[in-house]
Amino acid sequence: MTFAHPHFAEPRWLWLAVLAPLVLAGLQWYSGWARRKQLEQLVAPHFLEELTRSHSPARRAAKGLLVVLAAAAVGLALARPQWGEQQEAGQALGEDIIFVLDCSRSMLATDVTPSRLQRAKLAILDFMRRHSHSRLGLVAFAGQAFLQCPLTFDYGAFEDALSAIDDKTIPIPGTDIGRALDEGFRAMDKGGQDKLIVLLTDGEDLEKGGVRTAEGLAKQGVVVFTVGVGTPGGAEIQMINEQGKQELVRDTQGQVVRSRLDESTLHSIAQATHGAYFPLGPLGEGLAKVRLALENRSAGSGSTPARRFGVDRFHLPIAAALVLLVTESLIGTRRRLRGS
Repeated sequence: MTFAHPHFAEPRWLWLAVLAPLVLAGLQWYSGWARRKQLEQLVAPHFLEELTRSHSPARRAAKGLLVVLAAAAVGLALARPQWGEQQEAGQALGEDIIFVLDCSRSMLATDVTPSRLQRAKLAILDFMRRHSHSRLGLVAFAGQAFLQCPLTFDYGAFEDALSAIDDKTIPIPGTDIGRALDEGFRAMDKGGQDKLIVLLTDGEDLEKGGVRTAEGLAKQGVVVFTVGVGTPGGAEIQMINEQGKQELVRDTQGQVVRSRLDESTLHSIAQATHGAYFPLGPLGEGLAKVRLALENRSAGSGSTPARRFGVDRFHLPIAAALVLLVTESLIGTRRRLRGS
């Protein structure tokens, strides 16, 4: 359609612009006829002209014509006359992304500074600020998993939920990646096309259910990007004890626990869902690679085409209708008599 030429966006309302004036004109004629008949029944014929001498048929006809034209203008306005053309640029379409963040004790290791958990949180914040056209959600997990922030465009609320996560957020110890992925899937909009999870963890899947769960999610169309937090060499885990002092975490035999990044598990989870694995790195560059991968993924279909549409001009007949009605209200129906 060529929008530059005058046309109506809602032409089905044009019947009102024709029918309403005809109905009003008919009602006005009938009203005048009925008034005349009533007067003829009440007053003798030789008094009728004297009683109606001050009445101006021309003024009443003018008032009726203005009302009829106003009704026609309202019908035209409802039909939405348009001329001229404007264009709306295409917009980028964001994905729904669920971040699944490990906050177990092993994430307190300091093989990346200031700690694995803090480095992961800082990287997510940087991702949020640079990838600002997607809905983001957040799941925290350890031995259990809970939704901390549902999918939202309210990045302030997302940031508040992220900042509140620490090693005490999930009181159940352990690292159950399978349960965490399930919780991330439950938080998704099942009607959405892209189902994306970004898993940030050191990969120590104590329950050994991560790969199996990922294979099931792949059948639901879920893509998981895994981000390994930590180093293969690992580090000891330090915690604050009840006396407020830092101490090393030890196993049941009294040996100091050393947590290492398990990259093989994270590779397997990513491959099972046709995603990708990236190590987080000392400055969070791994999550930056995830962001680039997502942008490349949606490059072909991630924006709406530019749209052209006509410029509405309905305000012009509306303004005309108001002027006509105001003018009609200012016109009286009595003529000026000489000597009065």
